[in-house]
Amino acid sequence: METQIDEKFCQKFNLNSASLASSNVRVDYADGMKNSEAGFSTRAIHEGYDALDYHGALNPPVFLTSTYAFERSETGSDRFAGAADGYIYGRVGNPTVTVLEERMASLEGGEAAMATSSGMGALTAVLWTLLKAGDEIVADKTLYGCTFALLHHQLERFGIKTRFVDLTDPANLSNALTSRCHMVIAETPSNPNMRLVDIAALADICRSKGVLLLIDNTFCTPYLQKPIALGADIVVHSATKYLGGHGDLLAGIVVARKELIDQFRFVGIKEMNGACISAFDAFLVLRGLKTLSLRMDRHGETALRLAHDLAEHPAVETVYFPGLSSHPQHELARRQMKNMGGMIALELKAGLGAGRAFMDNVVLATRAVSLGDAETLIQHPASMTHATYSPEERAEHGFTDGLIRISVGLEDYDDLRDDLIGSLDRLG
Repeated sequence: METQIDEKFCQKFNLNSASLASSNVRVDYADGMKNSEAGFSTRAIHEGYDALDYHGALNPPVFLTSTYAFERSETGSDRFAGAADGYIYGRVGNPTVTVLEERMASLEGGEAAMATSSGMGALTAVLWTLLKAGDEIVADKTLYGCTFALLHHQLERFGIKTRFVDLTDPANLSNALTSRCHMVIAETPSNPNMRLVDIAALADICRSKGVLLLIDNTFCTPYLQKPIALGADIVVHSATKYLGGHGDLLAGIVVARKELIDQFRFVGIKEMNGACISAFDAFLVLRGLKTLSLRMDRHGETALRLAHDLAEHPAVETVYFPGLSSHPQHELARRQMKNMGGMIALELKAGLGAGRAFMDNVVLATRAVSLGDAETLIQHPASMTHATYSPEERAEHGFTDGLIRISVGLEDYDDLRDDLIGSLDRLG
């Protein structure tokens, strides 16, 4: 009986219908999808891996090896010289990690990606590779606490200066750039106060000045926001957060042009910080990516409903969430993001004391740092994730001592609402 082949399917996935019709020809679907129009979730599940290459194993094997054998001495020489492809040592490559890197490059719309042992490992691999004494960075004025500490306290020890600027107004970037500036860094939304920057507008300015634009896309993931499509040069993630999604790993990701990724791998990781990801952690991130779109939709849907509920409570002064019409960049969020994500920040009318009581009153939510987990996490940035800022710096950089940050999890909405609103009600 003649096999019937759907020509539209073949065109979409770059497959040869004649080969498909032959019963003795195997089709490599992973290769076929690399340059296709396959949807986000399809690529998050399949990109970069063909089970038939590995004895039919549905999931990529975890390659637990530190080094690799060479067929001949010249093979090793050629690989170390960059004249031949292939693995040489676990710090710069691993087959399990390669699947994750190819998958993340596809999801972010970049040429290549590199996985690291943490988000800070990803960022430092970039900075140590591209910067030297005398160079300058322009950074948005609100950043994750450890990023701020790296830029403000640590890089200055090596003669690299950072100018912190309010990049919510792109005109401020034009005024801040000097001939010594080589990179612009921003988070959007920012951690912890949920400010947004216009990625496309900043990218236009950076491109005109020959400056690289780096965007931390941790809060959004590539499912909600595509910085490279908007003009960014480099995207970094703490994959510990939404990409992994289960609070059981540490990992980072960098996505950029291949020529940059090659530099980050062979200088930033191999020679500078050594922040290579383990094969097992790469396997766990791959597991998380399979459900990323479903989880991000659920996080966003629940967070939007909770943000409205919190904003209406008489104990709450302000809720910072891009999905609220009261957010100053609500319209930008609607243009730039698929949905508004799962992160909420708020301040209470009675200040820090009430905020601490609010956190201590919750029962279902967990008092813990990090974000993007299945569990709802609540924390106090000024004394926890952003304690690297002094009180004066917190005021200057746009968030107060009373700010509370909530990472909305995957619990049932009614249960979360009862917990959070009930905690506010008990403040009296």
